[in-house]
Amino acid sequence: MRRVPFVRVTSIAALLVASSSVAALAQSRSWVPWHEPGLSTPPPRPARAAATPSASGGIAIRAARPAAANAGSVFAGGQTPQPTSQVKYPAFLDGGARPSISPSTPPTVSFSGYSTGSIVVDTGGRALYYVTSSNQAYRYPISVGREGFTWRGTERISRVASWPDWRPPAEMRQRDPNLPEVMSGGVNNPLGAKALYLGNTLYRIHGTNDSRTIGYAASSGCFRMMNSHVVHLAGMAGSGTTVHVLDSLGSGRRVASR
Repeated sequence: MRRVPFVRVTSIAALLVASSSVAALAQSRSWVPWHEPGLSTPPPRPARAAATPSASGGIAIRAARPAAANAGSVFAGGQTPQPTSQVKYPAFLDGGARPSISPSTPPTVSFSGYSTGSIVVDTGGRALYYVTSSNQAYRYPISVGREGFTWRGTERISRVASWPDWRPPAEMRQRDPNLPEVMSGGVNNPLGAKALYLGNTLYRIHGTNDSRTIGYAASSGCFRMMNSHVVHLAGMAGSGTTVHVLDSLGSGRRVASR
């Protein structure tokens, strides 16, 4: 009987171990529970708002909302695809490391009509404003609810959590039974570095583990921000902060870049 050289057996074993490790690493890095059909590549961005000279000589951005959000995407016409996770995740999933995230300050814009210290979410414009005075606000780019998952109203922040655990609600797990029951906070967790909970609802303003979705209608109703931005926002907003969620700022309101 011919004997297989020991070195060859060792090499094959090492190759199998390496392949398994690479696959596991790829799975952990690609963990994005929002990867439903059509979301692996985010839907088209909304039309850019028209810029016109303002009275002060600067540039005024008139809020604009496309007639059909995500027109031409799989979500057009009210079509809401069913999630299909590629793997069956365990009941408990480790969210990974929890690094220190430095806050990043967004641009300041001229903004009026809402009280200082409040938050205004412009769903159509994919933007969140934190009002800093009677005439200005910070403007953050965000991701909003996709077709069939948008909402409007006024809520107050009930709590703020750092690297929060993620517990998919019953409705989401019904749509996708492969999701975990709970995922601990960390860099792989879809809630990101911070979550600002809105009243007693299931909605949150939170970070993300996939910044590529920022600027798109791609969530299940929550508002996603880049981790550095949500850390900046959480440094100012807290329990009790009023959050106004609007379809759009309206054609009569002007937001001027500073």
